[in-house]
Amino acid sequence: MQTGSSFGQPAGQRSGSTGRATGPDPVATYVYAGDPISQAGVISQLRQRAEIRVVDAEHLGEAVVAVVVADGLTDEVLRVLRALQRGSIPRTVLVARVIDDSTLVAAAEAGVGGLLRRGDATPDSLARAILRVAAGEGEVPPDLLGRLLGQVGRLQRQVLAPRGLAFSGLSDREAEVLKLVANGHDTAEIAGRLSYSQRTVKNILHDVTTRLQLRNRSHAVAYAVREGLI
Repeated sequence: MQTGSSFGQPAGQRSGSTGRATGPDPVATYVYAGDPISQAGVISQLRQRAEIRVVDAEHLGEAVVAVVVADGLTDEVLRVLRALQRGSIPRTVLVARVIDDSTLVAAAEAGVGGLLRRGDATPDSLARAILRVAAGEGEVPPDLLGRLLGQVGRLQRQVLAPRGLAFSGLSDREAEVLKLVANGHDTAEIAGRLSYSQRTVKNILHDVTTRLQLRNRSHAVAYAVREGLI
């Protein structure tokens, strides 16, 4: 973690002032690192930020964002990320020394919201990532975002598409059925239009509602529209 002059004054505090300006509550943040020196360094920097409130393990339940600092995305780091997300901190920022294509995909699969290279990270960029992730947004360096999109595209073309699947969570067949349901067609009409049996249409709708934990076909249509899937 770089600790140069880019750190600056804490947000909301002018040089020479003695208190913090009023504004949004600071984001409660938990820091985990594989070694105590890295952990102490990151905590020390973040504690100087008015917009960040560092919490320790005893107050983990208060944290909104967890920052995980590591050399790479090892099995141990993945276990830590998943444990945090299974607990009370679903939003995480990963600061890693090595970020290759496999790291990008694994981080996305692990639900990481912010990703920073350790060599490029500054207190300012880390604080910005924490705030964006806390707001439900993402933070990925532009060059890494391009690589991630490339990986996603290849996965869609080479793995999912040949199996009739998509990242949307719906197969092409499921999306077609839901579109027709949304247009007011009943089971018999859908079966006729798509050359399916009525039993097949019912099975498709049952699979969608069960997999996505939806109540009925109307709920499934509403979900698909809301998520932009149809």
